[in-house]
Amino acid sequence: MEYPAAGKGEGTTLMIRSRGIFIGLALGAGFALYGVAQAQAPAATGAPAVSKPPANRPAPSAAPAASASASAGEAQPTLLGQYGDWGAYWATPGGHKVCFSIAKPKSAQTNPAGRKRDQAYLFVSDRPSENVHNEVSVIIGYPFKPSSDATAEIGADKFAMYTLNDGAWIKNVAEEARMVDAMRKGTDLTVKGVSGHGTESIDQYSLKGLAQAIDRAAQECK
Repeated sequence: MEYPAAGKGEGTTLMIRSRGIFIGLALGAGFALYGVAQAQAPAATGAPAVSKPPANRPAPSAAPAASASASAGEAQPTLLGQYGDWGAYWATPGGHKVCFSIAKPKSAQTNPAGRKRDQAYLFVSDRPSENVHNEVSVIIGYPFKPSSDATAEIGADKFAMYTLNDGAWIKNVAEEARMVDAMRKGTDLTVKGVSGHGTESIDQYSLKGLAQAIDRAAQECK
């Protein structure tokens, strides 16, 4: 099942709130991760995070930078452990416990080359209070081309990703378990997308340590 169009239904409000929460969490976790991941990823610029909406909720709209800063101050994430290229974290924004694994790309390319954009991140998140488990999402570092899909490739497996603003989530919810399984077994994941200005991006993430990070986050949020 594909997500409903953005801006329709009461789920929009819920996901705007969730986006604000995860922006704050990633601002903290992203900077912490920078210290252990800078060898295989470009310099961080302080990117927000997003989490994919379940099937009955559309993707969130963009949250203001001011909200991101406020959220970051209210809910600093706690590192559970660093596993290879992945960090596992937990936090309690708004009193609701969330756990997530985060990584930065080990290589990031644009076509045309040299186009500036913010730091990209890949997430796998658990939000027990919303019955969300192993939710895969990407923050790409620029606004996607409207109504375009991104793709995530893991070996021979390819998954279409729904996009809105600078976030992407697996388009077919029924494939998410298969995607996570492929990530556990794979060595790297490549995300491809196109910006609103026509710039193509190719980000490659190492999957080293992913399985351990996911399991540690899930243990914390079970």
